[in-house]
Amino acid sequence: MNVLSVVIPAYNEESGVAEVIERVLTVEPELKKAGLDGLELIIVDDCSKDRTAEIVASYADRGVRLIRHKVNRNYGGALKTGFQHAKGDYLAFMDADGTYPPEYYPQMFSALKAQNADLVIGSRMAGIESQMPLTRRVGNTIFAGLISAIAHTRITDSASGQRILKRQVLEKLYPLPDGLNFTPVMSTRALHEDIKMIEVPIKYEERDGESKLSVVNDGLRFLFSILGTAAVYNPVRLLGALSLGAVALAGLAILPWLLAVSNGIDDRSGYANLLFVAMTLSIVAVNLFSIGTVFNYIVSLFHRRPIRQGLFGRPVFRQPLEHRFGSFGVALLVVGVVMFGVAASVGGAEPAWFLLVPSAMFVMTGIQLLTSWLLVYLLTELSKRELKAEADLGMNNNIIEDETLIMPVGDKALV
Repeated sequence: MNVLSVVIPAYNEESGVAEVIERVLTVEPELKKAGLDGLELIIVDDCSKDRTAEIVASYADRGVRLIRHKVNRNYGGALKTGFQHAKGDYLAFMDADGTYPPEYYPQMFSALKAQNADLVIGSRMAGIESQMPLTRRVGNTIFAGLISAIAHTRITDSASGQRILKRQVLEKLYPLPDGLNFTPVMSTRALHEDIKMIEVPIKYEERDGESKLSVVNDGLRFLFSILGTAAVYNPVRLLGALSLGAVALAGLAILPWLLAVSNGIDDRSGYANLLFVAMTLSIVAVNLFSIGTVFNYIVSLFHRRPIRQGLFGRPVFRQPLEHRFGSFGVALLVVGVVMFGVAASVGGAEPAWFLLVPSAMFVMTGIQLLTSWLLVYLLTELSKRELKAEADLGMNNNIIEDETLIMPVGDKALV
């Protein structure tokens, strides 16, 4: 149905739910002008203890649908219940406390159609007047920046509770959590699934009374949800960022030693600790990056469809760096063995620790890279196995038609 189904979760909202319903219903004429056939309004009462359900039920004669939970399923759970019962090809949602403006739905839908988008977010942070408290504004800015950095696409409001999306994209977005972290997880998944997501600036009014959102508890839940969701799609983005951080710290640690060398200082024993820290951080960086690339291959096997991956969001080298792990590993092993040989040949009562320690580190890192290269190779072959089997069995018609010419000769065929 060419209808916009607006789902509103409500929990103890008797003071404001009637006004919100009236405001939503009044936008139907504008939605029809934007190209829709109508509006469906669904209120999901999440086991309220006040008169919320009674008030919503009084609007039944105006087409408002009431769905009641027998147990509290939280914000995201209520939205998913509403989506299950919605009839429209386009789904929308907002809060029941009057903080979000339904008057912007026609503008948001027009933008979705004009830009052929799959999901449009009403951004509270994009320049329109907003009454959001400072603490939440700072938090939303941090989360939006984090998601933008992880997904390599800039967004301004990752947690907005006013959105429109095409029903067909739910399959890619699910599963979604039941809690208040429903919206940031949806934003993170949408960016990694290459769902076209746009933003439209909206006004935002702070609710009267106490907010249900806890700045600390829900803020931490948002943070871990964003990082966890991103890790499910692109582990190397997170582990690679930590790897780059370790490289930067290693550079800072070895800098005093390099300055001492350039200045001709012979006694550099005082820099031994920093040199050891630099080498350790370098090994940590290699391990984090190599593990991240292996995880990416594992993740791609599970998704079985194109998803956004990569450390920088786009190819940097013609040949992926992980395909060169084998040669890098062999090189480090050779260097480590040579350094050990030099250390063994140095005379003296004390072992040449300045050679033995880096020798051991090079050997361990070389083995790590070789192991990662082998895992990447095996996972690559596994990912191709099904396609090759289908081709061999003749299940891939495109390949068969391109490579085979069948000409009938009587009751036989020449292949």
